[in-house]
Amino acid sequence: MTRLRYILLATFGSIALLAGAFAFQAAGYAPCAMCLWQRWPHAAAIAIGIITVALRLRGPIWPLLGAAATATTAAIGLFHAGVEQDWWDGPSSCTGSGAGLGGLGGGDLLSLDGPALVMCDQIAWSLMGVSMAGWNALFSLALTVIWIAAARRPS
Repeated sequence: MTRLRYILLATFGSIALLAGAFAFQAAGYAPCAMCLWQRWPHAAAIAIGIITVALRLRGPIWPLLGAAATATTAAIGLFHAGVEQDWWDGPSSCTGSGAGLGGLGGGDLLSLDGPALVMCDQIAWSLMGVSMAGWNALFSLALTVIWIAAARRPS
Protein backbone atom coordinates (compact mmCIF):
# COMPACT_ATOMS: atom_id res chain seq x y z
CA MET A 1 0.00 0.00 0.00
CA THR A 2 1.22 3.52 -0.73
CA ARG A 3 1.93 6.25 1.81
CA LEU A 4 -1.05 8.20 0.50
CA ARG A 5 -3.42 5.30 1.10
CA TYR A 6 -2.14 4.77 4.63
CA ILE A 7 -2.60 8.47 5.35
CA LEU A 8 -6.13 8.43 3.93
CA LEU A 9 -6.99 5.29 5.91
CA ALA A 10 -5.72 6.82 9.17
CA THR A 11 -7.44 10.13 8.47
CA PHE A 12 -10.77 8.47 7.75
CA GLY A 13 -10.30 6.32 10.86
CA SER A 14 -10.13 9.43 13.01
CA ILE A 15 -13.10 10.90 11.16
CA ALA A 16 -15.07 7.72 11.91
CA LEU A 17 -14.13 7.74 15.60
CA LEU A 18 -14.98 11.41 15.97
CA ALA A 19 -18.27 10.91 14.11
CA GLY A 20 -19.04 8.00 16.42
CA ALA A 21 -18.41 10.18 19.47
CA PHE A 22 -20.78 12.83 18.14
CA ALA A 23 -23.38 10.17 17.27
CA PHE A 24 -23.29 8.85 20.85
CA GLN A 25 -23.67 12.42 22.07
CA ALA A 26 -26.67 12.95 19.77
CA ALA A 27 -28.15 9.70 21.11
CA GLY A 28 -28.13 11.15 24.63
CA TYR A 29 -24.75 10.07 25.99
CA ALA A 30 -23.36 13.39 27.20
CA PRO A 31 -19.54 13.44 27.18
CA CYS A 32 -17.51 14.00 30.31
CA ALA A 33 -14.44 16.24 30.37
CA MET A 34 -12.04 13.39 29.59
CA CYS A 35 -14.25 12.30 26.68
CA LEU A 36 -13.90 15.78 25.24
CA TRP A 37 -10.11 15.68 25.76
CA GLN A 38 -9.98 12.57 23.57
CA ARG A 39 -11.64 14.37 20.67
CA TRP A 40 -9.02 17.09 20.17
CA PRO A 41 -6.15 14.80 19.09
CA HIS A 42 -8.48 13.15 16.55
CA ALA A 43 -9.27 16.59 15.16
CA ALA A 44 -5.53 17.26 14.95
CA ALA A 45 -4.93 13.93 13.15
CA ILE A 46 -7.71 14.76 10.68
CA ALA A 47 -6.20 18.19 10.02
CA ILE A 48 -2.73 16.68 9.57
CA GLY A 49 -4.08 14.12 7.12
CA ILE A 50 -6.06 16.63 5.08
CA ILE A 51 -3.21 19.14 4.94
CA THR A 52 -0.66 16.45 4.06
CA VAL A 53 -2.78 15.14 1.20
CA ALA A 54 -4.02 18.52 -0.06
CA LEU A 55 -0.56 20.10 -0.10
CA ARG A 56 1.16 16.88 -1.19
CA LEU A 57 3.63 17.18 1.66
CA ARG A 58 6.50 14.73 1.55
CA GLY A 59 8.72 13.20 4.17
CA PRO A 60 7.99 11.08 7.22
CA ILE A 61 7.44 14.01 9.60
CA TRP A 62 3.78 14.50 8.63
CA PRO A 63 2.70 10.90 9.21
CA LEU A 64 4.72 10.91 12.43
CA LEU A 65 2.76 13.96 13.58
CA GLY A 66 -0.44 12.06 12.80
CA ALA A 67 0.89 9.12 14.81
CA ALA A 68 1.65 11.44 17.72
CA ALA A 69 -1.91 12.78 17.63
CA THR A 70 -3.54 9.33 17.62
CA ALA A 71 -1.11 8.05 20.25
CA THR A 72 -2.10 11.00 22.43
CA THR A 73 -5.82 10.22 22.20
CA ALA A 74 -5.04 6.54 22.81
CA ALA A 75 -3.14 7.46 25.97
CA ILE A 76 -5.98 9.68 27.20
CA GLY A 77 -8.47 6.92 26.39
CA LEU A 78 -6.41 4.34 28.28
CA PHE A 79 -6.11 6.68 31.26
CA HIS A 80 -9.86 7.37 31.14
CA ALA A 81 -10.68 3.66 30.95
CA GLY A 82 -8.45 3.08 33.97
CA VAL A 83 -10.28 5.79 35.88
CA GLU A 84 -13.60 4.16 34.98
CA GLN A 85 -12.34 0.78 36.22
CA ASP A 86 -10.95 2.31 39.46
CA TRP A 87 -7.41 1.25 38.53
CA TRP A 88 -6.22 4.76 39.40
CA ASP A 89 -7.61 8.13 40.42
CA GLY A 90 -8.82 10.58 37.84
CA PRO A 91 -9.00 14.35 37.90
CA SER A 92 -10.87 15.56 40.97
CA SER A 93 -12.83 17.97 38.77
CA CYS A 94 -14.85 15.18 37.15
CA THR A 95 -14.68 12.10 39.38
CA GLY A 96 -16.26 10.96 42.61
CA SER A 97 -13.14 12.15 44.44
CA GLY A 98 -14.01 15.76 43.62
CA ALA A 99 -15.04 18.52 46.01
CA GLY A 100 -18.53 17.11 46.39
CA LEU A 101 -21.75 19.03 46.80
CA GLY A 102 -20.62 21.13 49.76
CA GLY A 103 -20.48 24.36 47.75
CA LEU A 104 -24.03 24.01 46.44
CA GLY A 105 -27.10 25.40 48.15
CA GLY A 106 -30.53 23.79 48.39
CA GLY A 107 -31.79 25.71 45.37
CA ASP A 108 -28.85 24.47 43.29
CA LEU A 109 -29.57 20.88 44.23
CA LEU A 110 -33.27 21.13 43.40
CA SER A 111 -32.86 23.08 40.15
CA LEU A 112 -33.66 21.30 36.91
CA ASP A 113 -32.27 24.14 34.79
CA GLY A 114 -28.56 23.50 35.25
CA PRO A 115 -26.36 21.38 33.05
CA ALA A 116 -26.15 17.66 33.75
CA LEU A 117 -23.06 16.64 35.67
CA VAL A 118 -21.24 13.90 33.78
CA MET A 119 -18.70 12.07 35.90
CA CYS A 120 -15.50 10.77 34.28
CA ASP A 121 -15.36 7.70 36.52
CA GLN A 122 -18.78 6.37 35.47
CA ILE A 123 -19.16 4.07 32.46
CA ALA A 124 -22.03 5.37 30.35
CA TRP A 125 -21.88 2.63 27.71
CA SER A 126 -19.81 -0.48 27.09
CA LEU A 127 -19.56 -3.33 24.61
CA MET A 128 -18.06 -6.67 25.65
CA GLY A 129 -16.97 -5.09 28.93
CA VAL A 130 -15.01 -2.30 27.19
CA SER A 131 -16.15 1.29 27.63
CA MET A 132 -16.20 3.97 24.95
CA ALA A 133 -12.89 5.28 26.32
CA GLY A 134 -11.39 1.79 26.07
CA TRP A 135 -12.60 1.34 22.49
CA ASN A 136 -11.18 4.73 21.59
CA ALA A 137 -7.82 3.67 23.05
CA LEU A 138 -7.78 0.41 21.08
CA PHE A 139 -8.84 1.92 17.75
CA SER A 140 -6.52 4.89 18.21
CA LEU A 141 -3.58 2.55 18.80
CA ALA A 142 -4.45 0.83 15.52
CA LEU A 143 -4.52 4.23 13.80
CA THR A 144 -1.11 5.02 15.31
CA VAL A 145 0.26 1.85 13.70
CA ILE A 146 -1.22 2.92 10.35
CA TRP A 147 0.33 6.40 10.63
CA ILE A 148 3.71 4.82 11.44
CA ALA A 149 3.36 2.51 8.43
CA ALA A 150 2.74 5.61 6.31
CA ALA A 151 5.90 7.24 7.69
CA ARG A 152 7.93 4.15 6.77
CA ARG A 153 6.76 4.18 3.15
CA PRO A 154 8.73 6.13 0.55
CA SER A 155 7.14 9.43 -0.49
